[in-house]
Amino acid sequence: MAMAAPTGSAAPVAPALCGHLALLLLLAAPAAHGYSFPQQHTMQYWARRLEQEIDGVMRIFGGVQQLRGIYNENRNLFEVKENVPRKLVEKVAGDIESLLAKKVRALKRLANAAEKFQKAHHWQDNIREDDIEYYDSKADTEYDDPDGEEIEKEKSNSLKLEFTDDDNFKTKVNYSYAAVQIPTDIYKGSTVILNELNWTQALEDVFIENRKEDPSLLWQVFGSATGVTRYYPATPWRAPNKIDLYDVRRRPWYIQGASSPKDMVIIVDVSGSVSGLTLKLMKTSVYEMLDTLSDDDYVNVASFNEKAKPVSCFKHLVQANIRNKKVFKEDVQGMVAKGTTDYKAGFEYAFDQLQNSNITRANCNKMIMMFTDGGEDRVQDVFEKYNWPNKTVRVFTFSVGQHNYDVTPLQWMACANKGYYFEIPSIGAIRINTQEYLDVLGRPMVLAGNRAKQVQWTNVYQDALGLGLVVTGTLPVFNLTEDNSDRKNQLILGVMGIDVALNDIKRLTPRYNLGANGYVFAIDLNGYVLLHPNLQPQIINFREPVTLDFLDAELEDENKEEIRRSMIDGNDGQRFIKTLIKSLDEQYIDEVFRTYTWAPIKSTNYSLGLVLPPYSTYYIQANLSDQILQVKYFEYLLPNSFESEGHVFIAPREYCKDLDLSDNNTEFLENFIALMEKVTPDSKQCDNFLLHNLILDTGITQQLVERVWKDQDLNTYSLLAVFAATDGGITRVFPNKAADDWEEEPEPFNASFYRRSLDNKGYIFKPPYRDAGYRGLDLENNTIGILVSTAVELSIGGKTLKPAVVGVKLDLEAWAEKFKVLASNRTDRDQLGARRCDPSTSCEMDCEANNKDLICVLIDDGGFLVLSNQEDHWYQVGKFFSEVDANLMSALYNNSFYARKESYDFQSVCAPEAQSNTGAAPRGVFVPTVADLLNLAWWTSAAAWSLFQQFLYGLTYSSWFQTEEVAGDSMEARETSCIMKQTQYYFSTVNATYNAIIDCGNCSRLFHAQRLANTNLLFVVADKPLCSQCESIKLLQAEVRAPPRDPNQCELVDRPRYRKGPHICFDYNATEDTSDCGRGASFAPSLGVLLSLQLLLLYSSASRHPLPLAACL
Repeated sequence: MAMAAPTGSAAPVAPALCGHLALLLLLAAPAAHGYSFPQQHTMQYWARRLEQEIDGVMRIFGGVQQLRGIYNENRNLFEVKENVPRKLVEKVAGDIESLLAKKVRALKRLANAAEKFQKAHHWQDNIREDDIEYYDSKADTEYDDPDGEEIEKEKSNSLKLEFTDDDNFKTKVNYSYAAVQIPTDIYKGSTVILNELNWTQALEDVFIENRKEDPSLLWQVFGSATGVTRYYPATPWRAPNKIDLYDVRRRPWYIQGASSPKDMVIIVDVSGSVSGLTLKLMKTSVYEMLDTLSDDDYVNVASFNEKAKPVSCFKHLVQANIRNKKVFKEDVQGMVAKGTTDYKAGFEYAFDQLQNSNITRANCNKMIMMFTDGGEDRVQDVFEKYNWPNKTVRVFTFSVGQHNYDVTPLQWMACANKGYYFEIPSIGAIRINTQEYLDVLGRPMVLAGNRAKQVQWTNVYQDALGLGLVVTGTLPVFNLTEDNSDRKNQLILGVMGIDVALNDIKRLTPRYNLGANGYVFAIDLNGYVLLHPNLQPQIINFREPVTLDFLDAELEDENKEEIRRSMIDGNDGQRFIKTLIKSLDEQYIDEVFRTYTWAPIKSTNYSLGLVLPPYSTYYIQANLSDQILQVKYFEYLLPNSFESEGHVFIAPREYCKDLDLSDNNTEFLENFIALMEKVTPDSKQCDNFLLHNLILDTGITQQLVERVWKDQDLNTYSLLAVFAATDGGITRVFPNKAADDWEEEPEPFNASFYRRSLDNKGYIFKPPYRDAGYRGLDLENNTIGILVSTAVELSIGGKTLKPAVVGVKLDLEAWAEKFKVLASNRTDRDQLGARRCDPSTSCEMDCEANNKDLICVLIDDGGFLVLSNQEDHWYQVGKFFSEVDANLMSALYNNSFYARKESYDFQSVCAPEAQSNTGAAPRGVFVPTVADLLNLAWWTSAAAWSLFQQFLYGLTYSSWFQTEEVAGDSMEARETSCIMKQTQYYFSTVNATYNAIIDCGNCSRLFHAQRLANTNLLFVVADKPLCSQCESIKLLQAEVRAPPRDPNQCELVDRPRYRKGPHICFDYNATEDTSDCGRGASFAPSLGVLLSLQLLLLYSSASRHPLPLAACL
């Protein structure tokens, strides 16, 4: 426990007064060796000396005043421009609207053409593969099986195309053709697929025509309800490591375009008859069913036997976002089979969930998905009570596993409630049969006609063909054919999509005129960011959309909640707020002022925002019309000037179209110089604003070298370097040799020291970051430097701006010695050791003479060690102070010198965690009996095709061929997205000087802490710990993987963030024909194919795990 005595305050109660008196007595009492703990006024004196020394060095070498003068002298070379937030937002929103509108026009042309082509198509029963000419995107793809052996290519009649590299698509393409992708578990020789390929061939001409009208178009895609994808331009499919199971119908953009939002309750039969493989099939089926849901949908999952209960902590429907679905997937694995089946319990639970109107939900397609192995009860009384006669809830039933139960009741339930009945006999049937319910949900959309043809824009997601992050505009495509009785068809043909790369949208937003800490962002109706500097997903996973909420991209507070709500509601507005932000390196927290301005992007479901700090209201725009001056300043970028003028790093910006970017700044500078010898700064292929500002700042920083840095001896003040960085993109480091150890980003806008200096007054210290495990083994031959920087503030005609940051780099070892002298009782005339103390002539300890008994440190505002009088601390400079002295750091935190901020990073990547073995049975492959083998009819049944599907899935989910018990959804071991917990410390509002005692009985310690004025430093003096018995909780700062269920999703779903779903719902049409409500068959391939596949399956399973003889008889 630490008792504190702030200066200038009196304890309000007697116990505290006693504590303060005890502290004063301890402070005054001399130690046995004749030294006493320093008095408060002494330590305040030391603090003033430190402040004066820092200020003196920065005034001499920083050159803030001189740089202001240089800018004023060169006033004729630049203009001060104003950022008007509302005008900027209006312009950018309009530009984005125009960009997307062009894509919408192309999208509508495609959808209309597809409906026309399909209506004119004549179905061919006898169509053959040889009759169809198309490019199979997987024809040249090579796959590896799980054991690393190459799988023989499937024979194909695909067109042979040539491809050329294309910068827009970042891959090789052919603009004369479209490509076709068919999921591996779909038989491409079936009549349905061949007819699909036949009529979609005509889309190629529309694709090509669209590109002629808009050469900036990226992927144009038609995703068919049969699973066929036709995309333009043609490019080979990107091969995964295993069998390709990409299915367009499971992509986020297809799901969003194919149906209105859903309220879904999944109920799973876990009675005793469901065991082993059947239970595992059910778990995997639920897993796959959840993947058909998007963020516009709501869901809950329950298991039932005699009673029904939710599988997770969610007691009601919750948004089907990634985090909630992850909870369901984890908890579904814990289902255990026992008891007897009571359908009534399951359905009553489901209907109660759907009738709960006190929660946020989709309020559109309501449905119940029941997975069971079979039963006799039809629970008609439940349907009569809850769902008839209006049948507002659709019921889909799934018969799972190989069994002999009568499925008639299950078929009846589905047919009587506008749903569908499916069979899942094996793993190969899961994916297809858990997604085909979308065809049923699409019926009301088709029957609604043009009213349902609403263009929707998706969340951000990873493009499967390598474009990076994209959004997709989608439009459903309907079957317009009619039967002989003129009854309209009610099938959705598929979804048309056109991609827009996020980078193309970013190019429409301003960047460098907003300054280092200004930025543009955009969100959708879910509050997820479309644009944001913190949108940086670390994992490439095209299966999941990238859903980062605005309140998770920034540090959440009430102001931002209100801004987010206003943006979702489609309003415009502006607000000036005080808020907390993380530093770029995520080590620090700063309290800053920002102006938020926002407006909707019309004709879309996006809203645009602009964030500006007060000092970015104005910016410099160089105007170097004097070409002689241009050449003069440009010469200071040449390496032959570095020795005398200091090394120059230039920000790797896109100054010109033909400039080759490079991560190596020396190489980038060479590329830049080579290009500038061919073009002028006023060239049309270059960004004149960027080039002129860069060259201006080159000249201005060179003048700083001439006027300030060249005349000073850095060694006198133990400086390793001096530097200046500018908004224009220049970082000049002097002397030239100091560039060898310069580790900061060459782009000032991406440098933490630069951005923090703009947001904080005074001198900002930045030690080199060291994690907890750092041992300093490389210190022997290296000199450690500590950056000290401050912003240069200009006032020109009443307009305030901060165009540059200047600073010095301190030599740690020399400044540690200087620190000890400044925090001592020695004057300049004293010699070390001249003072003598004995018990009769007591004197105070200081940080130099008594460094064996007294710890003196400087800690920055993030809690990181900057300087210490302890030599064994030097290699720990840059570490979080709790790693150095946990006891003292805890006392500082407990005495409110530091506040703590905890947040979560939802974009991290982690190694996979070990899975549990809950509820699983030994795995194996279904092997037909001798009677099956002798029955010719068996070979042409859907069951045989499912064996091939099971074989394909077995290659992908190799654990299905293993006999050990493993988790039901065990996928290949790979890095996965995860949540990391971040903790930052920052100065609280306490500015008082504190003397305090860390009360640990015989191990008590005195300490003093005081903020250094005009810096981000805390000066701390403390007794060395006398023993190790004074235990305290070690504060943690390092990022750690969030524990399971942290943040607590179970609590968060009861306080859902504000969102809006699509404003139109199509879930009912009086003319809907519900007679097609269930089947168990799939496409039936030829006998020869099935014989070959079955033999391959048997051979594969036998070679991996020899089967007992009994299993084959």
